[in-house]
Amino acid sequence: MIYLLAVIITVISLIGNIITIDTLASSLVSSGDSFSSLFSGVFATFALTFVFGFALNSCPNCGNTVVPYPLSTSDNCGNPQYKVYCNNGNLEFLSAQGFYYKILTINPSANKLIISPPLIQQNTCQSYDLSVGGLRLNENSPFNISSRNTVMLFNCSENILLSPLNCSSNSPCRLFEEKVREASACKNTLCCSFLKDTSMTSHMIRVRVGGCTAYTSVVGLGSDNPVEKWNFGIELQWLPPN
Repeated sequence: MIYLLAVIITVISLIGNIITIDTLASSLVSSGDSFSSLFSGVFATFALTFVFGFALNSCPNCGNTVVPYPLSTSDNCGNPQYKVYCNNGNLEFLSAQGFYYKILTINPSANKLIISPPLIQQNTCQSYDLSVGGLRLNENSPFNISSRNTVMLFNCSENILLSPLNCSSNSPCRLFEEKVREASACKNTLCCSFLKDTSMTSHMIRVRVGGCTAYTSVVGLGSDNPVEKWNFGIELQWLPPN
C-alpha cells in the first residue's frame, strides 16, 4: 500500500511537470498555430506513456538491490516471465529444480545478471545443490547460461577424461583447489574445467554422484588473472521482452 501511494504521488508530480513543460512549449509558438497543438499532444502522450509504464512496471527494491524491468518479484510489477524472488532482503534466482541462488549483480542494459555459485560442503567436496543435480534452468524461460562462464568440476570419475575438457595440471581448477579454502576437501581429486560456449547446453551445469560432485564458476576468466581477482559467479542472460 505504501509503495502504491508513493507511485501515485510520483506520477502526479511528474504529470504536473509535464503540464508545465507542455504549457511552455505552447507559448513558444503562436496559440493559433496547429503545430503547437500537434507538438503539445504528441509530447504529452509520450511523456504520460513513459511515466505510467515506468511507475507501474518497475518493482520496488529488494533490500539494497534495485530490481530493474523486466525482472519481476511479484505479479504486480515487472514482467512475470522474468521471475526472481526477494527473500529476507536478498534478491534470488530460482532454478527449475527449486534451488535458490543469490543474485550478485544485474546489468539491465546488457540483459545479464550474475548469480552466486553454490558453496562446496566442508569435508565432502560436494556442492550444496548436488541433491538436485546442479543448476538447471527452465528451457521455456527467457534465461540461459552465458558463454562467459569458466566452469570447474571437482571430485570427478575417470569417465570424464573421455570428454573434451581441460583436466590437465594447468587447469584453473587446480589453482582453485590450492588457493581457496572452500575447495580444501577437493584436493587430490580429479578436476576439470571448460568454457561454457554456445556448442553446449545453455540451461544446465550438471553434477551427480558417479560423475562430478562439486563445481564452481568464474565469469570472464583471463589467462593471467590471479585467483584473488577471479569474479566468482554464474552469468545468466535473458532475451528481451517481445
